[in-house]
Amino acid sequence: MKKVLIVGGSRGIGLELAKQYKQRGFNVFVTCRKSTNELSSLDINIIEDVEVTSLESLKAARKKLESHEFDILIHNAGILSNESLNDLDFERIEKQFQVNSLGPLKSISTFKDLLGSGARVGILSSRMGSVEDNGSGGMYGYRMSKSACNMVGRSLAYDLAPNNISVAILHPGYVRTDMTSHQGNIDPSESARGLIAIMDKLNVKNSGHFWHTNGENLPW
Repeated sequence: MKKVLIVGGSRGIGLELAKQYKQRGFNVFVTCRKSTNELSSLDINIIEDVEVTSLESLKAARKKLESHEFDILIHNAGILSNESLNDLDFERIEKQFQVNSLGPLKSISTFKDLLGSGARVGILSSRMGSVEDNGSGGMYGYRMSKSACNMVGRSLAYDLAPNNISVAILHPGYVRTDMTSHQGNIDPSESARGLIAIMDKLNVKNSGHFWHTNGENLPW
């Protein structure tokens, strides 16, 4: 049975990814700070008290997972706040860097030895991290932290290639979740289906690309 590890899956897109991978017959493992009733009802493997900004927390989770080898690792954890030029809360901006940029690097570097040859890594980013696609300004912390996240993914694609591990940087779309106050264009189920389809076709030849959940390649 194939195994998938989802980092940050208590709700929203991560929860939906867990549901759909379980439906596909995967042995699903999810890390989260605290489980939810909906996540717990899935009858999957849940590792609580995991904070992606804490290496100590991630290493403790790795110890619980050390007997497993994963085919897929998806880093989903992220936060969003809205800073304008006239409302620059630098503590909030720094927190977004800690979670959205350093979080994926800390998580994947901690768990990479649990990935076998041919494994695939997905990193949930956002097209708001695209410099070329920025046509409206604002959202300083989120935009900057997701740009840095994209660079993490691109570098990992090169560094993990010798181990036959591929990496996709993923934009889930504008999804109706708690993070977006349930505003958006698509539901988590549709977003997750598209992300899984991209992961299905991921390999070392197309590793390091920035994908929209609809399959489109996005500009950097």
